[in-house]
Amino acid sequence: MGLFDIFKKQKMSKKDAPKIMINKLDAYAGKTNKTYKSYAKEGYQDNAIVHRCVKLIADSSSAVKLCVYQGDEKLESHELLSLLERPNPLQSGVEYFASLYSYLLISGNSYLLRDSENFTPPKELYLLRPDRMEIKASNSIIPAQYDYIINGMVTNSYPVDQTTGQSQIKQIKLWSPLDDYYGLSPLMASAYNVDQHNLAGLHNVALLKNGCTPSGMLKFEPTDETGASASLTDDQRARLLEDLEFRFQGSHNSGRPMLLEGNFEYKQLGLNPKDMDFLELLNLSAREIALAFGVPAQMLGIPEANTYSNMETAKLGMYEETIIPLLTRVESDLNEFLTPLYNEDIHIKYDLDSIPAMAEKTKQVYLDVSQAVTAGIITRNEAREKLGLEPIDGADELYIPSNLFPIGEKDDDTPLEDDDNEKLYDLAYGTKARVDVDTFTTEEEAEERAEEIGCQGIHSHDRDGQTVYMPCKTHREYESLLADGKALSDIDTKPTDSMASEAQRGLNWRKEFNRGGTSVGVARANQLVNKESLSVDTVLRMYSFFSRHEVDKQGQGFNQGEKGYPSAGRIAWALWGGDAGFSWSTKKRNQIERERNKNIDLELEEKVAGVTGSTLKALEDKVEEHNKKHGDKKGKKVTVGMLARVFKRGIGAYRTNPQSVRPSVRQQGGEDRWAFARVNAFLSAVRTGKFSGGKFDLDLLPSGHPLSSKD
Repeated sequence: MGLFDIFKKQKMSKKDAPKIMINKLDAYAGKTNKTYKSYAKEGYQDNAIVHRCVKLIADSSSAVKLCVYQGDEKLESHELLSLLERPNPLQSGVEYFASLYSYLLISGNSYLLRDSENFTPPKELYLLRPDRMEIKASNSIIPAQYDYIINGMVTNSYPVDQTTGQSQIKQIKLWSPLDDYYGLSPLMASAYNVDQHNLAGLHNVALLKNGCTPSGMLKFEPTDETGASASLTDDQRARLLEDLEFRFQGSHNSGRPMLLEGNFEYKQLGLNPKDMDFLELLNLSAREIALAFGVPAQMLGIPEANTYSNMETAKLGMYEETIIPLLTRVESDLNEFLTPLYNEDIHIKYDLDSIPAMAEKTKQVYLDVSQAVTAGIITRNEAREKLGLEPIDGADELYIPSNLFPIGEKDDDTPLEDDDNEKLYDLAYGTKARVDVDTFTTEEEAEERAEEIGCQGIHSHDRDGQTVYMPCKTHREYESLLADGKALSDIDTKPTDSMASEAQRGLNWRKEFNRGGTSVGVARANQLVNKESLSVDTVLRMYSFFSRHEVDKQGQGFNQGEKGYPSAGRIAWALWGGDAGFSWSTKKRNQIERERNKNIDLELEEKVAGVTGSTLKALEDKVEEHNKKHGDKKGKKVTVGMLARVFKRGIGAYRTNPQSVRPSVRQQGGEDRWAFARVNAFLSAVRTGKFSGGKFDLDLLPSGHPLSSKD
């Protein structure tokens, strides 16, 4: 029997299904997919266009990663995932699915065979050749059985349950309008075009063999000595034909001139290649074949077939219009065939985001969403939702660029009162309560606090005319440390239902078999069953446990159906939440690591006095440069909040009377350039103690400055 001797013949009892078909299908019995061999040979083997289309679609489809989910949790390891990655000892997952898609495209049918006869998880999957399969019809839409035939003999029969339609065989087929059981492939739909392309190629080969000379006729009118008509003898005719074949037939005689004498006359009978428009005929049939398969003709190198602007968009079109619908069809059939065999809430899903051709589209989605956030159209949490990310705190408000104000509203240049100083400070650095927690009057106290919370250096603020000091080199670094603890506490560490169910199974097993797990594992299982929110350290310990004990899966008795099931390792694995717990702890561990690695508070940049991130960075650089040279002198230390307010007032002054601004400033940089000029003039006044022009922003000068209006 060969490869498939390992499978025993099905012995299943038949059940009668309701006769729901209004047409009688008994006459269908005995029909097979007999044309498969001719399509496979003349199409796939003999035609370069068909071969390339099938290979391109099959290879691209099989390269897309298959994932297994339990509920909404993506599983990193599962016996079904292992089965899909290595269906049988002779084929890898990619090779197996490339064959599946190839069979489907050539015959319209693919037949999957699992090695488990009963309703149990299979250990291996195989593919059966479509031309060897014969479907036995019943009186209903459900087939009676599948027969596997080799050399005219039925080697295996696979009955079909007439109630549920379940069988050891799963037929994946493309829809056919005229066939109840067999699918219709794109190759069948393009059969005439394939024949046309093949015959055109054969004609070209034959023409080359004949020296590119079309067929013709030699006309000979012999006469005798009296001038009367005569005819050639059989011997003369044979010698003439032999001489013509020797002298003029074949590519080695191509272009050889023909010398005629006597009453011989040559007349051409066939059309020359130009008259037949030979190349256009080939290209036309090639385009029609590519159209039937859903492959852009320009990806096959067919001339004058560039329907897409470039190759990248052509690939994207092929994935969206051909490959992804095909993947969806197969994904649905796999879920129907395999997932019910596992007593878990699992399903198979293709990872479409892993397709390289989709990267450009994904990039464009990111750009569109980012622009919508920047323009103030959507909030950041709305953007995160569109990108498939979890929402975060403080991202439900709309933000607009600093140069956008409601019509009719203008920002004047009047000095701010002392109460406004507090408001601006809160806008720049969060609430006052948060800042007051770690504010000190001496640099030494701030440095000690910096060591306690894990940062280096100090920074200062101007509060009520006094300079206060805070830990960390910048306020952004300080805010990041505070946000880190809050972000970790915001992570949802409540176990899922799947984890609780698996933990309860582990407790039941341990009680029944008196093995597996430790007291720590039992305690963890009780936490999961009660669905208690776990600490960050507990989540990390769960991840560490699964990482260490994943090797236990290779031991005997870990998988259902093996001797000694459930093994001690399997029970311990269940106590910690099983595969669902491993996937969950991996995901949560990654969230924790991301939060711990954050060192920049992006939200702060968008809140400081309504300025953009690049403007804020420029102001910080100016503060650092100024304080490095002059900050140790009384009345000359500046802060970021101070310069932010000067900048904002400059924007307001520009908008109040833009015509007073020099045209060169309006044309080059506009209001931002004007506001930075105001900041530079302010810093000059802080350094020198005098303004080069009119005085402004005296209330913002550092405490102790001779021109400060606060003193």
